[in-house]
This record gives sequence, C-alpha cells and structure tokens, in this order.
Amino acid sequence: AQGAGDCPELGAGHHDGESMSELVGSAVASPFLLENEAAYQSWRDAKLTNYPQSAAEVVVEIRNPRCLSRAEHEEVLRRIIKTNMAVYTSCVGGEADKSIARLMGSAFGLNRMDANWLADEDGITSLTINPAGPRPKYIPYTNRPISWHTDGYYNPPQRQIHGLLLHCVKPAATGGENALLDPEIAYLLLRDENPDFIRALMQADAMTIPPGTNSEGGYRGSAVGPVFSVRPDGKLHMRYTARKRNIEWKDEPVIREAVSRLQAICRSDSPFIFRARLEAGMGLVSNNVLHDRSGFDDPPGAVRRLIYRARYYDRVSET
Repeated sequence: AQGAGDCPELGAGHHDGESMSELVGSAVASPFLLENEAAYQSWRDAKLTNYPQSAAEVVVEIRNPRCLSRAEHEEVLRRIIKTNMAVYTSCVGGEADKSIARLMGSAFGLNRMDANWLADEDGITSLTINPAGPRPKYIPYTNRPISWHTDGYYNPPQRQIHGLLLHCVKPAATGGENALLDPEIAYLLLRDENPDFIRALMQADAMTIPPGTNSEGGYRGSAVGPVFSVRPDGKLHMRYTARKRNIEWKDEPVIREAVSRLQAICRSDSPFIFRARLEAGMGLVSNNVLHDRSGFDDPPGAVRRLIYRARYYDRVSET
C-alpha cells in the first residue's frame, strides 16, 4: 500500500505551518465571532457565491484512493474548502481493504485518529450489522435510521472530532442514504435569522450529554460544551446531536428556540442539504459535517452492508 508520500504527483503531503501568534490572530479576526460583523458579511458573501446546489456538485471521480493524482487531490480539496465535504467515486469497488480509508485520510492531513471502544485495532471502525458480541446494542451497528449529528458529540473537549471519513465496501440492498449539511451553512442560516441563536449555542454549557455509554458502547463521563465554537485558528467547530433521550439542553428560552430552529433546518427540503448513497468504492471526506443515515435492509443470507469509518482530531489540511 502506498502513502501520500509514495504518490509521485501528489508529493509528501500538506501541512499547516502557522505560528501560534498567527493562530491567535486568526481566532481574534474570525468571522464566526459575533462581534466581527464586517468580517462575517464578507465571509458570508464569499461562502454563498457559487455554492453547490446538488450532491452531484460535491462528487469527484478518482482512480485509486490509495494514491491520488495531483489533479484529483485538488478537485477533492476544492470542494471541501467550499462545502467542508467531498464525496468520491473510485475504481476499487468492493475491496475490503482498510488501508484505502487510512491513506485517503492521510492525503488530506487526517492522521490523529480517535479510536472508539468498538473500533478495530487500527482505529478504523467497520460499520456493519454484527449479531454477535456487544455491537447489536448500539445503533451504528444496526440497520435502524440515525438522526442528525456530528460525530463524537459525546467526546470531552480535548477529544473533539474535526475530521470524518467514510468509505463504502458494500452498500445495503436498499436504503442507507446519508443527508449531509455543511456546519458553516447551519451557522449562517441561524445567524441570519437571529444572532442570539448563535450567542446561546456558543455558551460553554449549552449542551450536556450525561455520563453513561456512548453510541459505540464505551463508558464516558459527562460531556458538557457548546454547539458552535471557534477554534484557535479561527475556524468554526460544531458539536450537535438531534437525539431526544440522554441529552440535557441548558434551560433557557433562547436555547430551546435555537435548537428548534436547527432541527427544523435539518428536517427541511433546503437546497443546502445534499443526499447521497455511498456505493461500493465511494466515500466521504469531510470536516465532520452534519449528517444522518436512513434505515436500510439486506436480504437474508446476503453479504452485509460494510462502511469503514475514521474519525480524526485533525481538520482537513488547507481548508
């Protein structure tokens, strides 16, 4: 298997070289801080200009996700810069090779993996129905629908998930579609409607996931934090789940209204919501975008749906 550095066209990869002072300056000037209205309006105009209108516009055809050409890398990166996500198709079909996911992530600076309790030894999770062991208790390992969320919303602040990669080995016979929404667009729609929604959802104790087992079956302590926050580099981070049970929202009217509006956006037929079903050899590279998953079915005795998932503490480089 080849790494990014083994691809002659792509080179040794890309790395952020900002100094700490530059990062601090980025945070201060961030358009995602409510006091920076002029910066926000400038960012907003740029964000909405030529924003894709369909899932097809975020799809990139690549030959081999283990070793991207420079042109393929640029096309994927261009879409992630614009929408925080890209969907790729490839010629690897149903190869059950987890190095595909690992090398695809590495090509975009995704290296620091968050390995949950039920992940495989290499940190990559095999999402499939498994009737044996502990997995059937937890919804990612069932065929039930999964509501809107960003991955790792129950992680503590020091282990927030900034990058998410999915690679499909085998799709379900029917169903298993994802809806995808750029967190920056969710922020934009809420801020345009009422900046107080953003102010409320940026509170450090806006959303609490009580102690217990997370959706992967691992024990965790209480996870308290905001929905929207600004990273040291000035970029936006979102932590959210639409779950109804085992969640505590801060008891303030404006938070209840903000959450209700966010839920309404996710349930809507907004042109900003892209719907895609990953087929064999397809995948998603993203800055942990909002997503859901419809229920699915496989015929009895058939090879089960299999998706490789990797979560990262990194954000996609150069986005």
